[in-house]
Amino acid sequence: MFSAFTNSLKIPELRSRIFYTLSLLFVARVGAHIPLPGINPLPLQQFFSQQSGSGSAVLGLYNMFTGGALLQGALFALNIMPYISASIIFQLMTAVVPALSRLQQEGDVGRQKLTQYTRYATLLICLVQGTLLILALENPAKLFQGYDVNTYGAIVVVSKTSFLVTSVILMTAGTMLLMWLGEQITQRGIGNGVSLLITINILSGLPPAAAATYHFFVHPIGTTQQGVGGLPLAVLMVGLFLAVIMGIIMVVQGQRKIPVQYAKRVVGNKVMGGQSSFLPLKVNYSGVMPVIFAVAILMFPQQIFSQVGAAFNLKFLRDFAENLLPGRWLYYTAYATLILFFSYFWVSVMFKPIQIADDLKKYGGYIPGVRPGEPTAQFLDFIMTRLTLAGAIFLTIIAIVPDALSFRLGVPRQIAHFFGGTGMLITVGVILDTMRQVETFLLQRHYDGFLKKGRIRARSANPQQSTTGDALAMDAVMKIVWPLLGMFLLGITIWAFRTFSK
Repeated sequence: MFSAFTNSLKIPELRSRIFYTLSLLFVARVGAHIPLPGINPLPLQQFFSQQSGSGSAVLGLYNMFTGGALLQGALFALNIMPYISASIIFQLMTAVVPALSRLQQEGDVGRQKLTQYTRYATLLICLVQGTLLILALENPAKLFQGYDVNTYGAIVVVSKTSFLVTSVILMTAGTMLLMWLGEQITQRGIGNGVSLLITINILSGLPPAAAATYHFFVHPIGTTQQGVGGLPLAVLMVGLFLAVIMGIIMVVQGQRKIPVQYAKRVVGNKVMGGQSSFLPLKVNYSGVMPVIFAVAILMFPQQIFSQVGAAFNLKFLRDFAENLLPGRWLYYTAYATLILFFSYFWVSVMFKPIQIADDLKKYGGYIPGVRPGEPTAQFLDFIMTRLTLAGAIFLTIIAIVPDALSFRLGVPRQIAHFFGGTGMLITVGVILDTMRQVETFLLQRHYDGFLKKGRIRARSANPQQSTTGDALAMDAVMKIVWPLLGMFLLGITIWAFRTFSK
């Protein structure tokens, strides 16, 4: 595996793509730590640090997807989620609106038009969501239960009117910049750009989670206070962590092999065909997309209702928004239903059994025991329906593991997020997809990949964005890398000085 990483840097195009991707991801993380003018994020951070149980669930999941930008009051506080929400809306509309469906079938021109519509919808969502968020932050006691301005202090410290206008513009610009970064990573980098932006935000919480895990099980030296967790719970959590990762990889990579037999054909003096092959049907054909869609759909109304209720002092909207938080039965019911729906929806959009059956018949292939044509399509649809149900049930189980740890075993949510759930599913799925693309470059240059036995099979978190553009020249990439590397070293130096000079 280490030799594979070394070989990755020997291929000029792959090296350019890797450095370019890392540079843009670094830009995304910098924007998550630049606070908006007029916001004091310290009171909000102090309030959240003192919350536990269901109280910490208030916008906690959204803060995880923004990589902590929400608690920082940063330019990227809205992050990439408005773009994902807009993408979901148009994915659903293409299935019910004939005009959009025709656009999707027109090739690159139609997809470019749909992308343009998605960008306009993203801009509109940013304006609405940013306005509601700023109005809610001006009245934090209405949005966050238990928040006392006299105790923690005000979050907005400037004039409300000018702050509202400038903050909404800056946050909207931040989301549009992230959208552009994601598209550039997809075209000129490695991996799916939007998925990588979400993944890097999730992984940014790993160091604090590791520190919290240490303090959860280990008590300070010289004190009589025992670790909260204890050795049995620590062993259980380590075993669960490994089991969840292995389970996710097995289901994401698992497939049902349908045998296919090709009939013999005589072409001139040669006999063609007569070979046996198989048709791979993935257990989790839709990847992590149902989870991303379900989270975005749940987070969007929860944020809108809570922010509208806080802005206009409507208690019934705030109560309904609280029922959409983890720990409530309505949240789990809606979450499981949405995962199941989007699993079948994604398969219905991307998997075409009739087209597969026609292609098999065209090239003289057939499934043993199944007649060619429509019976083959019905057989494939039946198999995929059962596989999709199994994959959706697995996704639902993994998604609720952190809540079981948090509410049943008392594990802090900051730690529980890395023992399953949405964040773990997205992280593992995106990492596997990125490794698959790197594997492709390595095999094309006759290098061994990451796994010498059992290659990583092709999968894509978003098949529509699987095409990539030309990579930038290495000289152009280094013009981006060197300034960012200098900024990174400067930040490390300042952090070390402030930490060790006390």
